[in-house]
Amino acid sequence: MSGLLTLDLLILAACAWLVTGLLGVFAGRATGFIAGLLFPLGAVIGIGVGLLGLNALGAPTQTAVLAIGLPDLPFHLRLDNLSAVFTLLLGFAGAGISIYAAGYFAKGDTPGLGPLCFEYHVFLGSMLMVLLADDAYAFMVAWECMALSSFFLVTTDHKHEEIRRAGFLYLLIAHIGAIAILLSFGVMTGGEGDYNFAAMRTVELTPTWTSAAFLLALAGFGAKAGLVPLHVWLPEAHPAAPSPVSAMMSGVMLKTAIYGLLRVSFDLLHTTIWWWGVVALVIGLLTAIFGVLYSTVQSDMKRLLAYSSIENIGLIAVAIGLTLIFHAYGMDALAALALTAVLYHCLAHAGFKSLLFLCTGSVLHATHERSLGKLGGLIHPMPWVAWLALAGIIAGAGLPPLSGFVSEWLLLQGFLFSPGLPHPWLNMVVPVAAALVVLVAALAGFAMVKFYGIIFLGQMREPALKDAHDAGPWERAGLVWLALITVLLGVLPSTVILRLDAATQQLLGAGLANTLQQQGWWMLAPISAERASYEPLIVLVSIAVTLLASRWLVRSLFHGRVRRSSPWDCGYHFEGPRAQDTAEGFSQPIRRIFEPMFRMQRHFPAARDKQPYYSVKVEDHFWYWCYLPIARLANWISAMIVALQGGRIAVYLMYSFITLLLLLLVARP
Repeated sequence: MSGLLTLDLLILAACAWLVTGLLGVFAGRATGFIAGLLFPLGAVIGIGVGLLGLNALGAPTQTAVLAIGLPDLPFHLRLDNLSAVFTLLLGFAGAGISIYAAGYFAKGDTPGLGPLCFEYHVFLGSMLMVLLADDAYAFMVAWECMALSSFFLVTTDHKHEEIRRAGFLYLLIAHIGAIAILLSFGVMTGGEGDYNFAAMRTVELTPTWTSAAFLLALAGFGAKAGLVPLHVWLPEAHPAAPSPVSAMMSGVMLKTAIYGLLRVSFDLLHTTIWWWGVVALVIGLLTAIFGVLYSTVQSDMKRLLAYSSIENIGLIAVAIGLTLIFHAYGMDALAALALTAVLYHCLAHAGFKSLLFLCTGSVLHATHERSLGKLGGLIHPMPWVAWLALAGIIAGAGLPPLSGFVSEWLLLQGFLFSPGLPHPWLNMVVPVAAALVVLVAALAGFAMVKFYGIIFLGQMREPALKDAHDAGPWERAGLVWLALITVLLGVLPSTVILRLDAATQQLLGAGLANTLQQQGWWMLAPISAERASYEPLIVLVSIAVTLLASRWLVRSLFHGRVRRSSPWDCGYHFEGPRAQDTAEGFSQPIRRIFEPMFRMQRHFPAARDKQPYYSVKVEDHFWYWCYLPIARLANWISAMIVALQGGRIAVYLMYSFITLLLLLLVARP
């Protein structure tokens, strides 16, 4: 494709998503038409968007101007290598989620399916326009459309107060972030008033104003991404939304914030200051540690995945910080390695986290339970969901040979190759940061094991779970699609990185392509094979051979005989599902070790309780440190204003008289 053809087709794809949504509004309550035709149509459009984004990688930059909007303020659009990476992420991940949604919403128990179809496809189209926007006006319009449509999706089941509360919290944080982004764009205009990104690229700012623009962008996009302390909306909104919406928000929408931060930091701003990277690195580490610790102690499966998304966004922020540090000191090869880790983890997280959220949707539909304490043994009635979820679990735990391992391995290579930084303080801090990243990866594995083991393994904790049903054909197709993405990203990393190299070349002027081409497509050696290398296909074959050999040896030695006996029960004759470790018991060591990190409320049974039970509730310190004091202050100010507005006419006349006297005293010569 040449000229503007690819960009034109992407614009048509955004319009096609909008038309698909409008058809859902006109269809009303025709569940079969909406779920059986419109959502699959949205998936086909998504595949087209992904292919167009893939085709645009390495191609010349394309621009267009749409004569819509306000007079003398048209929409400027641009498709370059950076936007192409996130376009293919949106297209391919969105396609899998839409395929799944066709089966999920066909069950007919989702209220307002027609409006939901409209909001869902507007959400997709607005995210695409965010990636293509080339001026602040078009960007903010698309950004607000994305925020509003996702707000309505979160509050789909708005009859429940907690869902309305979660939606309003999300909208509040989203608009606080939008204000910071708008202020960042205002600073980058340099007082010229030209909001075109092309003009911003030519504006020369002082280091102070450049830093102000970066910090505003970090706060604004961090609010949407879920960086601490602006993360509070994420564990509330994700569980409230329908599962396909949760998957779209976690797997795709959070990455639009990463895209915006990369666009500002490496494209619109001319200079890079080393301490920007330190700020991003520290905030990223705090976010990752906070997210992974809270994910390990959750007893709600969707909240566990929501906190896990916070952890992954924190790791991406750590990689961005490392990229900024390397780029500021002219270490472009290492900067390219760290930026590749950023882009790769965005793709990997879009695949495996969308897959896991959709698997929770199938579990929720089959059991009507979100609490881990009431699940278990679902691998037997739900084998498709269980085995496909295992791919997401392995990737989310950062284990080879799937996608999560590759991105985290690249990030750790960036840390390991970092000695020699000009600043001695950084040479001391970076190894500590690397150790914390390893800790986060280990705890993430713990959380994923807990998630999978409690839900799918062991015995069923409730009798009603025997009636659970497996995912339907559409749902299986969506899960298989996302699992395939996760596997391919894990076993073909060099091929993927060679395509991503166009984006790193655009932003940094350096990449990994030359080194990778010397090693071959089967080996991942970002710097040199002598220093570090990874052969994913060899690892995959080794794992497969080990499993098959173990199975053969067991069958050969024991001739297929199986001896069953009761499990060891510490000397007590007590069996059944209650003998299994609970979600709270599984995470008790983490709560004990990291107790200061949690705000916990425990309920202990009394000695004579006929039905004794123990419960623990883990809350977020940031609610009590930051948000509740701000809420109390806002309520106090509101009460004062209400008191001023609720008086009698005589009181208002007194206010006017006092104001007049003060003005006369001030104005007296």
